[in-house]
Amino acid sequence: MTGRRRAPHLGSPASSGPFGFGAPGPRGTRRLLVGAAAAGALLLSGCGALPGAAADSGSTVTVMTWAPGASDDADSVTMAGVTAIASTYAKWVNARGGLGGHELKVLTCDEEDSLAGAEKCAREAVDRDVTAVVGSYSRHGQTFMAPLEAAGIPYIGGYGASDEEFQSFVSYPVNGGQAALLAGNGRQLAGSCATVSLVRPDSIAGDSMAALLDAGLALGHRHAAVDVAAPESATSYDSEAAKALHAADDGCVTAVLGDRTGTFFDSFRRLPADDGGVRISSVLGSVSQPLIDSTGGRGSPFEGAYVTGWYPVSSDARWNEMREAIRAYAFEDDSIDPADSAVQTTWVAYTVLTAAVEALGDGGTGASAVTSVLNHGLKVDTGGLTPELRWRYQDMLGSAAYPRIVNGTVTFQVVRGGRLVSQKKGFTDVTETLSDAKAVRG
Repeated sequence: MTGRRRAPHLGSPASSGPFGFGAPGPRGTRRLLVGAAAAGALLLSGCGALPGAAADSGSTVTVMTWAPGASDDADSVTMAGVTAIASTYAKWVNARGGLGGHELKVLTCDEEDSLAGAEKCAREAVDRDVTAVVGSYSRHGQTFMAPLEAAGIPYIGGYGASDEEFQSFVSYPVNGGQAALLAGNGRQLAGSCATVSLVRPDSIAGDSMAALLDAGLALGHRHAAVDVAAPESATSYDSEAAKALHAADDGCVTAVLGDRTGTFFDSFRRLPADDGGVRISSVLGSVSQPLIDSTGGRGSPFEGAYVTGWYPVSSDARWNEMREAIRAYAFEDDSIDPADSAVQTTWVAYTVLTAAVEALGDGGTGASAVTSVLNHGLKVDTGGLTPELRWRYQDMLGSAAYPRIVNGTVTFQVVRGGRLVSQKKGFTDVTETLSDAKAVRG
């Protein structure tokens, strides 16, 4: 439901997961740059517009959404649903009168899951003078964020696959990224697992995962997890599965390997059935409803698994509006999976954009105007899909690694009858756990 390969199946070779395992670590908080676009700037009418052609002032709000499209490269992430739901949102909201009376125009860009592709999309966004980049997916923040910063273009509700999304002053994240999922997974497992094995990528990015999980476990007075590093490119994980099972004893094994998670649990389920009732676990982005469906549904190896997510389960009534929009304007588009957390994040991001533009009223709707309203305390109600969102300085986590996180909540889910269902009502706040993560494992 996040980064997907072409024709994925359990036990297939996998490559880098949706959070960019192996990517460079945090690069530090940037200092504020000068030069935001002027409020009320004339906006281009869309991809088909002639160079220099502009809509009447205030009539159109033009934004961009980017994500990697379909690719023949098995090692590339495919996220076509992100741009598809963005285009669907535009059709849906324009049929309802637009954003505070303004027509919404969505430009899309194939980010190609590459450094060059991410930079290309960012520079196109600058050249097209967009109001914002909204609900996009990229693992390459080191190349796309700087052009946006220089142009003063806000990056609203990206998926959270790049460290820069939680560091840059032009970024307005709507979830807590993988860090919140790991800290939350520790909290979730602490309630049921006396011992835990963590299987994670043997990479720089993977090295930080244990501390986050351990911080969550510590709140439940559990010992630190046994850390099992696994190769990023493998067709089987027999030795890692055996090590994790042995270390877990009668506890839990959690694997956070992105698209390799299915491959790991395929190896895990082939181990001798003398596990004493070990439970398995993961986070959304590594385990998803589509993966559960494709690996047997009720007979899936994920039956009974604990899963930590950002949002309510996909069957929750709070997603009805998104589902209605898909039925009305994208019924035949099979690239949009309403259970995909990347699709869901993009929907939430466009909800934020709508609130920001509507709050501006008859004022300008350019990048600087939207940035200003977000910086000065706009409260965004996402209909219960997240807690109320706000991006004032005092609302942010402020840690060195994740200064821009304003939503440090997660949801606890479990696989029952082949479906992801809520294990616990409501959101669990792991903000404090994120702040304490470094102190747990030195």
